[in-house]
Amino acid sequence: MFGSVLNNTAIVTLGAVPQGLWWVLGIIIVLVVLMIFGLIISYFNLWFQALLSKARVGFMDLIGMKFRKVNPRTIVLSRIRAVKAGIDVSTNQAETHFLAGGNVPRVVNALIAADRAKIALPWDTACAIDLAGRDILEAVQTSVNPKVIDCPNPSFGRATIDAVAQDGIQLKARARVTVRANIARLIGGATEETIIARVGEGIVTTIGSSPSHKNVLENPDRISKVVLEKGLDAGTAFEILSIDIADIDVGDNIGAKLQADQAEADKRRFQAEAEKRRAMAVAQEQEHKAEAQKNRALVVLAEAEVPKAMAEAFRNGNLGIMDYYRMQNIQADTSMRSNIAKDGGGGKPQ
Repeated sequence: MFGSVLNNTAIVTLGAVPQGLWWVLGIIIVLVVLMIFGLIISYFNLWFQALLSKARVGFMDLIGMKFRKVNPRTIVLSRIRAVKAGIDVSTNQAETHFLAGGNVPRVVNALIAADRAKIALPWDTACAIDLAGRDILEAVQTSVNPKVIDCPNPSFGRATIDAVAQDGIQLKARARVTVRANIARLIGGATEETIIARVGEGIVTTIGSSPSHKNVLENPDRISKVVLEKGLDAGTAFEILSIDIADIDVGDNIGAKLQADQAEADKRRFQAEAEKRRAMAVAQEQEHKAEAQKNRALVVLAEAEVPKAMAEAFRNGNLGIMDYYRMQNIQADTSMRSNIAKDGGGGKPQ
């Protein structure tokens, strides 16, 4: 009896549900089923490929990658390559590096290359190098196959390293540096530019310390030995294997040019000093002329006082008319004698 009551209640309840709501529920169920079916179809190939490659990836992991904005194909194919090479890289590790902005395929390729070359390269170290902006695959390749660096780098606009020996002769050298990547120092290690700069500095120092340019031309390998002994690869991401002098030429006689320039500078300096002394002499002469003009003016002023004094003497009775005539005669006699002296001594006046 109780069972019949429940059945009757369920029938009444279902009958009370509107017909439109049943259609909505049906559509939602169909959409969910289609979505699930679409996801299965989308990721079935990847899941099946990973399964056959013995690099099993969970189906729910593939769906989770979609929602975490991770490219499932990149992760799965990278894991398959790693597993086939005997390297265990989990999908979680690959996803973490992908979300951090790393290049998962390149890191996996670098791990495979390092494993084949018997180079110890842990996954965390490879990821750190990749995230630091270094090309981890190129670093591994350089570690296996040494790289040759031109010193100086022609792309920087210089073709040779110029240095001057102690005898004043300029030498122009070009070197080739063979380096091998040091995986352990890739993080925080200096780049190729530092190697080029240090090698160039060593070449300049070696040539500059040579007594004669002939010594360098006779033994160019001496440069390589001296530079290698300096340990120029310290603190860099490379290990220097060899430094070879590719070419060395004789340049200008810098010592002679410097001496000529010094002589020209001394000449200009002496000329300037002479011109200074001449200007000072001219200025002093002008000062003397001005002083003479000043003295002549004083004489003229003094002579102008004589008539005044004579007039004063006449007024005071200190000078008589006969005294004045005698003074006039004396002046005339003095003027005559001066004219005779100008005409040549004892000659007769015209």
